[in-house]
Amino acid sequence: MPELPDIALYLEALAPRVLQQPLERLRIANPFLVRTPEPPVGVAEGRTVVALRRVGKRIVFGLDGDLFLVLHLMIAGRLRWRDRGAAIPGKVGLAAFDFPTGSAILTEAGSRRQASLHVIAGAGNVASLDPGGLEVLGSTLPAFAERLTRENHTLKRALTDPHILSGIGNAYSDEILHAARLSPMKLTSSLDDTELARLHAATIETLEKWIARLRDECAGAFPEKVTAFREGMAVHGRYRQPCPVCGAPVQRIVYARNEANYCATCQTGGRLLSDRALARLLKQDWPKTVEDMERRLRGTL
Repeated sequence: MPELPDIALYLEALAPRVLQQPLERLRIANPFLVRTPEPPVGVAEGRTVVALRRVGKRIVFGLDGDLFLVLHLMIAGRLRWRDRGAAIPGKVGLAAFDFPTGSAILTEAGSRRQASLHVIAGAGNVASLDPGGLEVLGSTLPAFAERLTRENHTLKRALTDPHILSGIGNAYSDEILHAARLSPMKLTSSLDDTELARLHAATIETLEKWIARLRDECAGAFPEKVTAFREGMAVHGRYRQPCPVCGAPVQRIVYARNEANYCATCQTGGRLLSDRALARLLKQDWPKTVEDMERRLRGTL
């Protein structure tokens, strides 16, 4: 799922292309994309884009006349910038936003259609789509600590809950926790002041670093390779590969449709976190340390 750094890059790329430009036509290829019955999609056509902003992981097009198009890409939704009036791809295409400068084509890979478009009249109504998570960039440590510890959750869940923090998902939460040297399963109630400060700093530094890095990679072009797995990430998507800090193999725990990637040496004092499915299978034979796991994988246990 595109997260805060990815959405920030989309907004930066869209701004010079669509701000102060009229939305000439909004072509909808899949009617299930539009989640609001009123006002009709057609009222957006001919209106000028006067603002662009992010609400959580959503992209908001502010049009004149107090009308808003709110786009959520979900997991597999992506934007492509093409020549004006370009055809919508038959299999994965959902919509096209046509401007004098070109067309933003919305696609979604896979069979599940989760991306959504809301057409909303009135700025106040846009707020109803905001989960209310804290915008970490520019936040103070007291505000961050209060929001994070308001309820007791694992750090992995707290970082990715849009009601707690805004714009962070599975990929960047792994990177943040590795930078902060904290276990993804550590409870927010158990954080001391030093750990809270370290996590706050790591969250800001990680997000800012990746925004800058993605900006440099795009070099003014429209972002075409938006992915959760990027070269240069420390642990996310790098299971069994060496940690860039200590060289130990990156570990993972799988739950539901997600997973957490971490370095046991850097983040858990060398202790392996229990993967529920494997732990139930292996029971008392579950390896407790990285060394035990390595020996098991080599077939020496």
